[in-house]
Amino acid sequence: MSEKPTNSSYPVTDFRNLISPIVDVRSPGEFCQGHLPGAINIPLFSDIERDTIGKSYKKESRIKAIFNGLKVTLPKTSKLLGIILQTTTIKDGVNNSLRIYCWRGGMRSNAFAWLARTIGINTYLLKGGYKSYRKWVLNQFEADLPIRLIGGKTGTRKTDLLNHIKKENIYVIDLEGIANHRGSSFGSLGMGDQPTTQQFENTLAESLDNFHKSNAIEIWLEAESPNLGKCRIPNNLFTKMKKAPIIEIIKTKNERVENLVNLYSQNSQTELKDAVNRISKRLGPQRTKEALTAIETKEWSKACEAMLEYYDKCYEYELKKTKNINSINLSGLCLKSSINKILNESLNPL
Repeated sequence: MSEKPTNSSYPVTDFRNLISPIVDVRSPGEFCQGHLPGAINIPLFSDIERDTIGKSYKKESRIKAIFNGLKVTLPKTSKLLGIILQTTTIKDGVNNSLRIYCWRGGMRSNAFAWLARTIGINTYLLKGGYKSYRKWVLNQFEADLPIRLIGGKTGTRKTDLLNHIKKENIYVIDLEGIANHRGSSFGSLGMGDQPTTQQFENTLAESLDNFHKSNAIEIWLEAESPNLGKCRIPNNLFTKMKKAPIIEIIKTKNERVENLVNLYSQNSQTELKDAVNRISKRLGPQRTKEALTAIETKEWSKACEAMLEYYDKCYEYELKKTKNINSINLSGLCLKSSINKILNESLNPL
């Protein structure tokens, strides 16, 4: 949609279709918990200030809370204006517009919009604020989705396969990439900080919306457990995943060990030992000791083999619950040949 000069509030769908920078004026703590992907945090209040003003609203009155808010905000006006100008100035020196939201689309976003308008910047407010966006996010997991899963035992390079399948104009959502976690005890190694579950949901919802806007006929995902580290796959989506057909990747044990060594041996011995100790009760004392000793002596293949039995049993247990499976043996094949074999396979219908 085109952006005409206005200071009106927009419903979520229209707000998202605008192209101006997005400013989240909530406190840093609120922003860290979850925000619109791509939003910039320019808080009117710190977390402590927000808490104080909120208490005055509940215990005293709305007017008292407004006065307290003004006392906090007015001394910051000059600094806020500078940040606004920096955010909205484009290379030809002309100021454009801002999309702005707070929690409910109330006083904070309106006050920030007024400040921006005093220096000639057009503002677009999110009707209902971040609260309405969260409703939109959760609704994305309600719709029927044509999901196809790639599964397989640990070390079969499922993520690499999905990343290459994406190049074949197939719509792929990398759940592990969004969560910054591979799902196992070792899943955080070599990955960045995880988002909150709420932010994970936000990014995932945007990916699903992009699918609906694309010409793709199905979504390919990796078969996962409900939790990827501290991020949890939304229940409605996970229920759909459990019913989806699976392409089970088969590789030899030697290939899987080699893949795991390549993936994890670059991490420090301390990180690897910590990961083993996190699942020591499930591994049992003998396998735990074997794995820790192998890590200490940098015998990476032995370390992997000591743990594969446990992970394979977990996988086989979950596989028994699944009926719609295509098993494809990719042993000895490079990624390109593997992709060709997968895409030329007669797959079970969705």
